[in-house]
Amino acid sequence: QVQLTESGGDSVQTGGSLRLSCVASGTIYSINTMGWYRQAPGSQRELVATIGTNDNINYADSVVDRFTVSRDYARKTMYLQMNSLKPEDTAVYYCNIDRFGTIYWGEGTPVTVSS
Repeated sequence: QVQLTESGGDSVQTGGSLRLSCVASGTIYSINTMGWYRQAPGSQRELVATIGTNDNINYADSVVDRFTVSRDYARKTMYLQMNSLKPEDTAVYYCNIDRFGTIYWGEGTPVTVSS
């Protein structure tokens, strides 16, 4: 069993920065891909970024050059550094992990960006 706990969400103004964290409890492996997703009010959950084996990283087009995903394997923690935030980044941000085909999700952390 794996539990994921996100933190770091807050309310910021346009152009601000936040760093989200996702801590995993339970047994995970470096080959398990982790990801950040977000869900805005009235919208479907969408991919933000994933980080897999050998730090293979993918970003949604909307966050390229603004967001950076990273992972501390020793601390079983994934981060999302978000810079140049825009109102359209407002959402609940979730992390997940694909542990050999079983997907686990955290409860989410809210991010609000005001203009």
